[in-house]
Amino acid sequence: MLLGSIEFRDREVTCAVSDGHINIKDKVEIPLDDPKTTFYNIVKYFKNVNRINPIGAIGVSSFGPLELRNYSPKYGYITDSSRKNWSNINLLGTLKHYLNCPMSFTTDVNSTAYGEYIQSILNDKPIMSLVYITISKGVGAGIINNGEMIGYQGSPEIGHIYPKRPQNDQGFKGTCPYQGDCLEGLVAEPTFQARFNKSYNEISMFNPIWDDVAYYIAQSIIQATLFIRPQKIILGGTIINPILLKKIKIQFNRLFNHYVPVGDHDNLNNYITLLSSSSSKLAIIGNISLAKKAYFSNFDMYQSSIAAQQNN
Repeated sequence: MLLGSIEFRDREVTCAVSDGHINIKDKVEIPLDDPKTTFYNIVKYFKNVNRINPIGAIGVSSFGPLELRNYSPKYGYITDSSRKNWSNINLLGTLKHYLNCPMSFTTDVNSTAYGEYIQSILNDKPIMSLVYITISKGVGAGIINNGEMIGYQGSPEIGHIYPKRPQNDQGFKGTCPYQGDCLEGLVAEPTFQARFNKSYNEISMFNPIWDDVAYYIAQSIIQATLFIRPQKIILGGTIINPILLKKIKIQFNRLFNHYVPVGDHDNLNNYITLLSSSSSKLAIIGNISLAKKAYFSNFDMYQSSIAAQQNN
């Protein structure tokens, strides 16, 4: 039996299959086209795989916003997406209809966070509680606590907290279309275009804006630290790089002032880190692991229904 992974990303959909564990047997990148074309190519890939070896379950993750409340009539939908043609799309329902197997469903950030958790166990260095914050076009977060994802109503929206502003950055209104100068409006990719009419990767790391960005991100890490008390904070996304990471740690140390111990052994360098592997690889690991849970959950329900029929 194989397990599958489908991750909808900004420009492509990554499809993969494993041997029922975490060993990836095949992977393909499908361009994110219009929904009809994209679904057709995904289904075609898995149908071809299924002819050789049956697929027991698939883990599905996607950019958002997603409807994650399983009691909602729109559970499994991409809701109001900024991506052209991808609003109000029944993502999970369409995939289940054509592929007809158990599926898990979560955000792309959650699947990466869960993959980091699984990878830590495989490395014999289990991280039982972590917060993953990714900063690219937007700001997303995934929280794992005791092996479970946090956020019943939806994924954590740490990108929309309001950080304190330094005196030198009071004039900038922010770029978030909903809240202006929330964290996302101050540190995500669009903020650099708005400030400098340049892409973030064209801005020298010596530019003082990076100290402000580090200051804002450090505040979000403090919020996560105080609310969740995780074992580790992990940063990812296009904005994050080793130089910025160092600046963030300096700001965190200054602002937090050793209020409580953080992580294992109160070691800041081990507490705030980068992903252990690429987000794409970790998302596949996360999706495969969640697919396995979906498969056995479905099997347990099947067994229970058989037992109930026999008792009647």
